[in-house]
Amino acid sequence: VQLQASGGGLVQAGGSLTLSCAASGLMFSTYAMGWFRQAPGKEREFVSAISRSGGSTYYADFVKGRFTISRDYTKNTVYLQMNSLQPEDTTVYYCAAERWGSGTGSSRDYHYWGQGTKVTVSS
Repeated sequence: VQLQASGGGLVQAGGSLTLSCAASGLMFSTYAMGWFRQAPGKEREFVSAISRSGGSTYYADFVKGRFTISRDYTKNTVYLQMNSLQPEDTTVYYCAAERWGSGTGSSRDYHYWGQGTKVTVSS
């Protein structure tokens, strides 16, 4: 199983980025997918998740209204569209897969993790 995250980079405050996470080696439709982020010295925190069917989405309070999660079953890819980015959004973002899950906010429920993609928002 491999989760390949991409799309991070440098953006000015107020700008946008779209993160992608391409999954391989698994049956994509049987996994809920999530995005987490982790700053140095801090615990990994939940950002967003999407259910296996794509019919339910979940967001941390600090990204509601700014970020949108989606998934493409033809490409086995999950996306995180990030708008109105702020300097406090600067950190490494990780995608994760939860087998037969519904899209939980607990990192312990996820079975596979991507390598992370770094997002830097300048003020």
